[in-house]
Amino acid sequence: MISGPTSPAVQKSLPGFLRFHSSLLTWLGIGWFGFLVLPWYAAYDGFWSFIWITDGYPMFDEYSPGLLQIFTHARWWLLPTLGFLLLPIVAIFLKKTDPRYPLILLFAGGLGLTYSLFQGFALGLHGWSWEFLGSIFGETEHSQIGMGYGALLVCSCFLFLFTQGLAARGAIKGDVFVSGTIGFSVVLVLLFIFFPVSRILINAIQNEEGHYSFSLFWQKFTSRAIWDLNCLGGELSCGVAWNSLWMAVLVGATTTLLGLAFALLVTRTGIQAKAFIRVSSLLPIITPPFVIGLALILLFGRSGALNGFLEWAFGIPPTRWIYGLPGIWLAQTLAFTPIAFLVLIGVVEGVSPSMEEASQTLRASHWQTFWTVSLPLMRPGIANAFLLGFIESLADFGNPLVLGGSYEVLSTQIFFAIAGAQADQGMAAVLAIVLLLFTLTAFFLQRWWVGKKSYATVTGKGDAGVHVRLPKRARYASYITALPFVLLSLIVYGMILFGGLVENWGFRHNFTLQHYIDEFALGWSTEYGLMWEGAAWNSFWTTLQISIISAPLTGGLGLLTAYILVRQNFFGKNAFEFLTMLSFAIPGTVIGIGYILAFNVPPIEITGTGVILVVCFIFRNMPTGIRAGIAAMSQLDPSLDEASLTLGAKSWTTLRKVLLPLLRPAIIAALVFSFVRAMTAISAVIFLVSADYDMATSYILGRVENADYGIAIAYSSVLILVMLSAIFLIQFLVGKRELGRRDSQAMAF
Repeated sequence: MISGPTSPAVQKSLPGFLRFHSSLLTWLGIGWFGFLVLPWYAAYDGFWSFIWITDGYPMFDEYSPGLLQIFTHARWWLLPTLGFLLLPIVAIFLKKTDPRYPLILLFAGGLGLTYSLFQGFALGLHGWSWEFLGSIFGETEHSQIGMGYGALLVCSCFLFLFTQGLAARGAIKGDVFVSGTIGFSVVLVLLFIFFPVSRILINAIQNEEGHYSFSLFWQKFTSRAIWDLNCLGGELSCGVAWNSLWMAVLVGATTTLLGLAFALLVTRTGIQAKAFIRVSSLLPIITPPFVIGLALILLFGRSGALNGFLEWAFGIPPTRWIYGLPGIWLAQTLAFTPIAFLVLIGVVEGVSPSMEEASQTLRASHWQTFWTVSLPLMRPGIANAFLLGFIESLADFGNPLVLGGSYEVLSTQIFFAIAGAQADQGMAAVLAIVLLLFTLTAFFLQRWWVGKKSYATVTGKGDAGVHVRLPKRARYASYITALPFVLLSLIVYGMILFGGLVENWGFRHNFTLQHYIDEFALGWSTEYGLMWEGAAWNSFWTTLQISIISAPLTGGLGLLTAYILVRQNFFGKNAFEFLTMLSFAIPGTVIGIGYILAFNVPPIEITGTGVILVVCFIFRNMPTGIRAGIAAMSQLDPSLDEASLTLGAKSWTTLRKVLLPLLRPAIIAALVFSFVRAMTAISAVIFLVSADYDMATSYILGRVENADYGIAIAYSSVLILVMLSAIFLIQFLVGKRELGRRDSQAMAF
């Protein structure tokens, strides 16, 4: 897919000495096509626009390919790019065993990619981007806009020439596909995660004039507002760091416990309503975050339905307990338990019955088998589920904003530092660093707890049968833990649906469909046909389009990254794995501003386009696919890969035909989470939407700010139905993993 060879038919048609360089020829062809044919710079009306074809191409300045940019428009700084494209042609006439072959590819690919990116950053819209270049080359009247199709293909060519050179030198056992996959993933993570995050974090050591001041950084970092421990002496709350840490630990533990209970209930018991429980457990994940907070307020608030009933029936005076730590904890537990469930269900299913039956043969009880055999084999899933819940809690913005009250957490304080009256981006960056420290600590504690033990239970050998009976205490604990959660979810969602069908939620409860009519009305015209008259249609179709595009890309890249992290060893793997978690750990508000700072100027100008929304969703949600893939792949014995490779299959074929069918639960988790999060994200989106690309959540938030709760709830209920339909479709298309008789026999106990 990334740098594999061409088809056998094409290979046979090539001359003898070229047949062994098909991958090299493919990427050279792509690079030259981009340099000679496609516009080097981005079209002014968007990445997906093709107006350049009829608007002065190829001679018009902005639409000319790279070669014409050099010799027609005097952009001399692109000339070295031509040299780096010419050099690999020499390698075509060399054998792969020739020591000069990898050196040429490494030199041309590495320096070509470095120079292409450097020149893009060095010269911007107003001349030189760095003062030292002006002192070396003098002032210049030249300028350039962001890179376009041509530059993208040329940079891709250089990247994969470099990775092929690494493979030719023996890296990753000479596997071109794996080497290309690692290089591709690393570059994307550096470009779309590390780069925008670094643009924000650099503000932590700058003062208001833009000069570096480490003393100012230390003063902000050690602030009492961050690290105060007054709560230990009876005060209402501690510093914002300790508040966030305590909240994240609570949420991580409760979501993991609930997720495990749901996974055991669905996979290890004979409960009849499994489909209903699956849907109920996933309901909270398909809701804009602040809507759950509003529903909880109307249910448990001082004037809420439940408090009103308790006061009427038992004389219990209403309180404001929902605001603060308990309310945020409850809302985040509701919101993030589905993530733990999606990660754990595949892990629970993957535990081999043969090991459990061996324990039973040795006269262990059902409880001893579960506690000493089954549960330890689920450790990778439990650890990854806790890590995701912990990080999600730290980064959550909507629920603390609605329910926080006087309980301050890092995510909301970062937002107020950026968008509030103080407008202190440096303080926001310091708070983001504190949040990253917590994330880094949790990440390494999780790796230590999982350890280097083997958790492989799917080996490719004959399946030993069905899972042993779940012990009574574990079964009853699952019922007691999961079923009340299902009931609470149904009540909350009943409140949400009720709010869209009444005139004024919380005040006048007259039944009406006017909210749906206002937002989703359809009309008919003899001149134009079907007309989308409702106010919400524009944001709805944009959101659906962006989500459909980003979901498969997010899931695919996440699972591909999990594959190289679990199955491959390469220099800097631990650092790369942590970098993949950066965008997930930092609040969306920081990510949104980081993307604006990073991608509003050359060489990558995508602010205000649909592309920046797709890219943001891919790298914001990718870590969930990675963690689900790592948890599931840890149970697959590496001998499965080795057997396939021994029989002559390539790495891409092994991944596609051997591993992916066994990773269906992880694929479903990645696709469902990425699609749903693209539909419901708010914190990053609020900074990235534009007039042409408005998203549903920003539209809903605008209605909430105007106190149009009925319209906001009606729109949210439509999104819920769309996402439920999408979840069923994803499960149908991906299918169910078959692991022998354990999936074919019902467990009637």
